[in-house]
Amino acid sequence: MSNAGPRLVILRGNSGSGKSCVASDLQAANRGRVARIGQDAIRRDLLKADDAPGTLAVDLIDDTARWCLARGLDVVVEGILNAGIYGDMLRRLVAEHQGYAAAYYLDIPFEETLRRHLTKPNRNDFGESEMREWYRPRDLVDGLDESVIDATSSRLQTGVTIALAAGWKSPRRRS
Repeated sequence: MSNAGPRLVILRGNSGSGKSCVASDLQAANRGRVARIGQDAIRRDLLKADDAPGTLAVDLIDDTARWCLARGLDVVVEGILNAGIYGDMLRRLVAEHQGYAAAYYLDIPFEETLRRHLTKPNRNDFGESEMREWYRPRDLVDGLDESVIDATSSRLQTGVTIALAAGWKSPRRRS
């Protein structure tokens, strides 16, 4: 993979793993350069669609990422992005991208994802039973070559790791 041209980063993990926060930090540190394409924003907010095989969210995430990349923007695609539903699209997106591409999976134990969820503004939108139902341990996408980041890596460390590999400005410690 070439380092020229726009960069593509896939950031996956269970609900409450920290992927949206890390993606937001990367976007903020690289304002105007990084487009953040969030599964929740597309599937839940824009389409009001279920996360099931055949969901229109798969195509819209793919199309949005490709649109941004074609216009020279770096892209972070982030979400739970269940391997069984989104895996084929993610493999194609990475394989067909001509520049830098990397995929990360935040492998966080259920108890920690639940603890993190309780610190979020939307903590009352859903709770432990829904999170337990959605939780898929180590849901890696075959053939995507995801780098696994575990719970010992802080939000800042995770962002810095991804930024350094992608050649982006690193997020700063939050006050």
